[in-house]
Amino acid sequence: MKSLLKQLTETFGPSGYEENVRKLVRAEVKPLADEIKVDALGNLIARKRPSKVTKDTKRIMIAAHMDEIGLMVSHIDENGFARFSNIGGVFAKYVLGGRVRFLNGVTGVIGFDRFDKMNEIPPLDKIYIDVGATSKRDCPVKVGDVAAFDRSFVEMGNRFVAKSMDDRVGVLVAIETLRALKSTPHDVYFVFTTQEEVGTRGAGTSAFGIDPDLGIAVDVTAAADTPNAFKMEMKLGKGPCVKIQDGGMIADPRVVKWMIRAAEKNKIPYQREVLLFGSTDARAMQLSRAGVPAGCLSIPTRYVHSPSEMVEYADVQNSVKLLAALLRAKVDLGE
Repeated sequence: MKSLLKQLTETFGPSGYEENVRKLVRAEVKPLADEIKVDALGNLIARKRPSKVTKDTKRIMIAAHMDEIGLMVSHIDENGFARFSNIGGVFAKYVLGGRVRFLNGVTGVIGFDRFDKMNEIPPLDKIYIDVGATSKRDCPVKVGDVAAFDRSFVEMGNRFVAKSMDDRVGVLVAIETLRALKSTPHDVYFVFTTQEEVGTRGAGTSAFGIDPDLGIAVDVTAAADTPNAFKMEMKLGKGPCVKIQDGGMIADPRVVKWMIRAAEKNKIPYQREVLLFGSTDARAMQLSRAGVPAGCLSIPTRYVHSPSEMVEYADVQNSVKLLAALLRAKVDLGE
């Protein structure tokens, strides 16, 4: 899994520009799925049909988003410096001095030139990208060009750090679950979604098309185990998180109980998650058509939406175990 996670995180794919990630994922899931298609919004849908259709067979949607946060050039001045708008939740405190890579291969450095204010965090509209140009004429990027953070994958003991761990680690968990799932009593749609970071758009359209009986998002959640973190329970190394609530949705209580029962039955460590901000593809699935019972399996992650997001390997492995356990057995929502 390590080598695949390295490939996934080092591939560039900001929201709306997920093509290269989709190619990589497609190559991995093609031999594992019964059916593969790409829909109009670019979502990659890998279907695993049930071994036998019974009255208990459910149509289940698993959603993990392929896109990452990024930047888009909005203006180039006469000296060749590029101003930009954000694609998704780009935080000014994380970007100064960082490097970005454009989809055309150009590298840029994010700069701020007010030395009298170097201890302040300037807003995004006060900083710029330096691509080595000397004028607007020789600038190698143009308005509308897209970039993402440029950081390599590194191992720090049992912890991994990379840009776009959100949500390539969720993509990895979905792929590895499909690999481990030799058979299932359910009709499972593994959906590798687009444009989550700009409004869970891909999950909304794909859920409408699939019309699932229930949905599970696989995404990251903010770990609260650093010195001045929000008072939340999620920690690295304590297992995957079963989402109960976040800033955009309340998980279906029946789905929460089902996930917790599966974790306890299979002796998989887990954490109860109440996230005080943000949301996931589960929100879009929950609101699709007439409504879908939805939940989320979250991988605790430090420094979310920074160029150096950190996860623990054991949490990734246990996330695969929990998702596979859920999909191998009858769905019990206590109905």
